[in-house]
Amino acid sequence: MARSADDILKEAILLETRGKLFYKNVAEKCDSPSAKKIFEMMSKEEDEHIRFLREQFINYTQKHSFLKPEAPEENPEETVILNVLTEKIKKEITAASFEAAAISSAIDFEENAVKLYKSRAEEATDPNEKELYSILAAWEGEHSRLLVEIDNTLKEDIWYDNQFWAF
Repeated sequence: MARSADDILKEAILLETRGKLFYKNVAEKCDSPSAKKIFEMMSKEEDEHIRFLREQFINYTQKHSFLKPEAPEENPEETVILNVLTEKIKKEITAASFEAAAISSAIDFEENAVKLYKSRAEEATDPNEKELYSILAAWEGEHSRLLVEIDNTLKEDIWYDNQFWAF
């Protein structure tokens, strides 16, 4: 059975709220300063996603239509900061650390969000709803890409450290 637009919006807000709390909690427990900063930034981004979705939810429940979503503006400074932090985090943590486990969990979290948003974007008939979920899928996809990059580097380090390579 197809889920209603307001049910999807509620699910999305809940998903983003859980993500925010997860990232905030992880940031508080990180020993790595770079990991802490990345998780704090991701928590703040989830706040933006929640605001973005709540605005749509309020409009949808009142008017039964979606607002034309405004794509988030890329902050070039934030991209540079994330790239620097990504390099630092790779040096500060090991693949068996709390932070690495949190990164692995966060990848699952982000990929579930991407899956939900892509699915809804494909199902949507309202162009504004389609655009909303496409924007969110891309946003979460960037989070996932960053986390996967860090995770892959950590895994490679374990392989090299333990001489698991066949050559």
